[in-house]
Amino acid sequence: MSKIPHILIIYTGGTIGMMKDYKTNVLRSFDFKHIYNSIPELNHLDCSLETISFEQPIDSSNINPSHWDSIATTIQSHYHKADGFVVLHGSDTMSYTASAISFMIENLDKPIIFTGSQLPIGDLRTDAKENMITAIEIAAAQKNGKPRIAEVCIYFEYKLYRANRTTKISAAQFQAFDSPNYPILAESGVELKFHEHTLLPLKSSKELIFRKILPQNVLLIKLFPGITEAVLHHMFQMPELKGVILETYGSGNAPTEQWFLEILRNTLKKGIPIVDITQCFAGSVVLGKYETSLELLEMGLIDGKDITTEAAVTKLMYLFSIPEIGGRIKDLFETSLRGEIGNT
Repeated sequence: MSKIPHILIIYTGGTIGMMKDYKTNVLRSFDFKHIYNSIPELNHLDCSLETISFEQPIDSSNINPSHWDSIATTIQSHYHKADGFVVLHGSDTMSYTASAISFMIENLDKPIIFTGSQLPIGDLRTDAKENMITAIEIAAAQKNGKPRIAEVCIYFEYKLYRANRTTKISAAQFQAFDSPNYPILAESGVELKFHEHTLLPLKSSKELIFRKILPQNVLLIKLFPGITEAVLHHMFQMPELKGVILETYGSGNAPTEQWFLEILRNTLKKGIPIVDITQCFAGSVVLGKYETSLELLEMGLIDGKDITTEAAVTKLMYLFSIPEIGGRIKDLFETSLRGEIGNT
């Protein structure tokens, strides 16, 4: 590593990269080549900066696996030059993208910090400057010549989270994200405080591997009282269906009606895995804890444990994108690959 950390900022799109033209009230893309002029506070950071912007900024609602690949490819091509990465991204799907990147890069030994903002960078009350400055500071942070962070994270509103543990909780508050089942990794106050016991260990001795996530026919279904056999039957009959993520009640509970269980059994017989995750904001699936989940356990549903919806979707797509995995989907999904699920 260089004596002064070199940080690559990748702007993909989103509110954080917009500035308001106060004559017309129209939002325009910010030119990150002039980042030091617009945010002079960056001159006080003990690091050098390089910026790359997507040719066409992407609204995060339009993000798809091809954009994840573009982000990962950019990181890969600059990996040996940069000491850390800050990815600027729209907040709406940031947890999906950041979770995906966490799976796509194996044996990561440098920080990749995602951040964004609720208000454009030029607004008087913007959260963009603080989020960006501190994200860069975290990406540049070192201890004994090694990075303090060696994983994919999201920094937002004074808190650093493990990316694949996050979910967006507010469209109106500056604290847009939370990590319901895992503690924060660091907190920005008068000082930047890292919680060492929560961090993933460095894996500098292992080979760095980048993989693609290919588009997959994955179905996400949220159960609700009154959902009908006709609706579910139609959804499970989707052509070329690869896998299903089922958001169940509480600790993994679902209806015990025979028509419902029969749909699940027929799907599993086709070799299509079904992941059971909780639709609760916090907590974990515990298959077999109640009678309403015992059948699901016995028929072989994948136990999603305490995984978020965003991590479940991207992890399943990631596993389907690796042909050599074959029939090991259940075992690998129930195993923590990047700290995305707990041990229980």
